[in-house]
Amino acid sequence: MTEFFQKNLRLPAFPEGYHLITEMVEDAIPEIKQIRVGFLQVFIQHTSAALTLNENADPTVRKDFQTFVNELIPENYPHFVHTYEGPDDMPAHIKASFFDSSLQIPISGGKLALGIWQGIYLCEFRRHASPRMLILTVFGTT
Repeated sequence: MTEFFQKNLRLPAFPEGYHLITEMVEDAIPEIKQIRVGFLQVFIQHTSAALTLNENADPTVRKDFQTFVNELIPENYPHFVHTYEGPDDMPAHIKASFFDSSLQIPISGGKLALGIWQGIYLCEFRRHASPRMLILTVFGTT
């Protein structure tokens, strides 16, 4: 039988950076355990933060992400026009578009089929962000 489950997850406000949220996501939608074969879709309802999958063990990877992306898309770029919410606003929108607003992860045998070193990142691009909302959708055969 095919099943669908959907939950909202309100993340706390995180500082600017790349944050592992895999456990928070799994805890928020325990119905994953009911799915033999299927998918989890994670969608973020914001335009100045994003999602990605990457290294879940060494925190220096997350720091290097932040350093590189901030150098690639600097706040002091002189041609930004959209600066109403501060100097980190437009760079946050561009950074979010470089990553993604949605992830789709396979579920196998009631577990996320992530690689051994993979984790879900919240990519927070604002210095003073508010809590972020995710929509978690699980679908598959039970």
